[in-house]
Formats: sequence, C-alpha cells, structure tokens
Amino acid sequence: MQILNNWRIILLLCLTLGLAPFLPEPHIWGKIKWIAGGAVGMKAEDWFDVIFHGLPFILLLRLLIVSVFNSNKK
Repeated sequence: MQILNNWRIILLLCLTLGLAPFLPEPHIWGKIKWIAGGAVGMKAEDWFDVIFHGLPFILLLRLLIVSVFNSNKK
C-alpha cells in the first residue's frame, strides 16, 4: 500500500510505462485518439492496452485527490 502513495514511483511509472513506446507518439495518446474517434475496430486487447498504459495516470490522479483531501483536513 505504501507504493500507491509514493510520488516518485507513480511519476516514474507515468513517464515510462504510461508513455511507452515513445516513438512515433506515446502509445496511450494513440489509443485515446482512437477512442475519441469512435473506437471503431477496437478489440479486447486494445482495451486492455488502454487500461495497462493508463493505469499509472489513474494512480497519479488518485494520489492528487488523496493529497488534496488530506491537506483540507489539517
């Protein structure tokens, strides 16, 4: 549980796993554009890929929300 609250690890995951492969564009960016275009032709493996590469950003968003709520309690 300590890993989920570690800023350094979450940022490292976002910059590596979240954006990999980097060329010609980050993989998650291509998938987001595909979904925004209607997700025509997406298979189960493509949706898994979105979750896999998007998870670090979801964890970062979670960490931001938790830290905002914890700062309001103090």
